[in-house]
Amino acid sequence: MTDLEFLDRAESLLQVLEERCDALNERSDVDIDNQRVGGMVTLTFPNRSQIIVNLQKPLHEVWMAARSGGYHYRWVDGRWQDTKDRSEFFESLTRDASAQSGTALDFRP
Repeated sequence: MTDLEFLDRAESLLQVLEERCDALNERSDVDIDNQRVGGMVTLTFPNRSQIIVNLQKPLHEVWMAARSGGYHYRWVDGRWQDTKDRSEFFESLTRDASAQSGTALDFRP
């Protein structure tokens, strides 16, 4: 994958993440504060816990930090896949955001 391909796919992922936060906030009482600075999105839940997603451009990876740990995702076979357990990014985000917020959330596009 070229640097440009990575940036296109990674920027798309961050945009979908922001859109999903907005949609969840509109449809529920979850109140996720999402802030983007450059290649990093911080999700803050009402209990003040956070999930941070940031781009690692030199490695062509997207990293996610949550209470459950840190995860690295690479574009493999048309999806962002964890480099260790091969889980998909939005499935993992759904799991961790639900656990941290105490509310069932679905970030899958």
